[in-house]
Amino acid sequence: MHTLAQTAPPSKKIRWAGCILSTLAILFLLFDSSGKLLKLAPVVEGTVQLGYPESAILGIGLVELVCLALYVIPRTSILGAVLLTGFLGGAVATHVRLDNPLFSHILFPVYIGALLWAGLFLLDARTRTLLPVRS
Repeated sequence: MHTLAQTAPPSKKIRWAGCILSTLAILFLLFDSSGKLLKLAPVVEGTVQLGYPESAILGIGLVELVCLALYVIPRTSILGAVLLTGFLGGAVATHVRLDNPLFSHILFPVYIGALLWAGLFLLDARTRTLLPVRS
């Protein structure tokens, strides 16, 4: 039985798909962390409505940005994905606590996490070794 990681390198189409999926997630998280770091009024208002004090916004944005930087650096991308998964899990917990709608709010961080991991899976053989797909 062979895993995908033991086969030939991924095709150009698979690499492009991985780049697109990762880029979508990266752009969203970069937009989100930037809004927090710049303390944009809608971001501050939304974060406070979620139950977090305004004083926590900068720290949340910094943590998100550091995790994202680790994801973007190829040598630390798996660590970044793991940390971002935890970060996004906190967002899920926040929305569950507030009884927000399932598909639009509670699962949105899961969608972002799925993009992160799917992109990494398609681009990085180490990830395919961690999460083998058996034929």
